[in-house]
Amino acid sequence: EVQLVESGGGLVQAGGSLRLSCAASGFTFEDYVIGWFRQAPGKEREEVACIGCNDGGVYYTDSVKGRFTMSSDNPKKPKNTVYLQMNSLIPEDTAIYRCAAEESASFYYTRLFSYWGQGTPVTVSS
Repeated sequence: EVQLVESGGGLVQAGGSLRLSCAASGFTFEDYVIGWFRQAPGKEREEVACIGCNDGGVYYTDSVKGRFTMSSDNPKKPKNTVYLQMNSLIPEDTAIYRCAAEESASFYYTRLFSYWGQGTPVTVSS
């Protein structure tokens, strides 16, 4: 069973940093695409970063480039943790952050994620 559990959210002042974690289990990490998403109140869900969505490397949405870094532990382990290091936070980063996973072969055709964590809230005060 695929499980994704986020942690690390909280309240931080503008300019501060947080590191979000996504504990992933139940699948072979290197065969899956893993993404971080966020949704602010009254706004649509936004993809923030993704490992495996592109041909190599990590995808970042423009608004977080240079500030956020997505990484993971050893992808060959049955349990893995994916991180989102967030630096130079701004109030516009306030949102519920969720990680998501999809089998790479399926994602290639659908560009959709089937598995989602419950989310962790991030609030950036000005």
